[in-house]
Amino acid sequence: MTNQHGIAPSADRDYFAAFLDLRGKPGVVVGGGPVAALKAETLLRSGARLTVVAPELCARLAELTLVGALRHEAKRFQPGDLVGAEIVIAATDDPSVNESVSNAARALRIPVNVADNAALSSFIMPSVIDRAPV
Repeated sequence: MTNQHGIAPSADRDYFAAFLDLRGKPGVVVGGGPVAALKAETLLRSGARLTVVAPELCARLAELTLVGALRHEAKRFQPGDLVGAEIVIAATDDPSVNESVSNAARALRIPVNVADNAALSSFIMPSVIDRAPV
């Protein structure tokens, strides 16, 4: 199958590779576990101003909160938590919460990644091995 320009997709789902400038931009991570911590650290390295929404935090997220690297909202997710965000990541262990985050982000036209569920994501994040300073 080709598009209106006669170009055929190369896979079942094609992605457009892009790099986002998140410096100083608000982001939200929903979830407080180790997967959420990895995603949060990735966003923080990109310069995002991050809020984590979760009733409880793992040790790493608690540490990042304590040093002021991110803001923690100790509560269950509500769709209004995403208002003003420019990027959203859902990383809970509850598929229904992750789906709610995806639906709310899409309704607000905010790029959303649902950890381990590309079907609910509007973008995916590759695994990255940091071998600095190489």
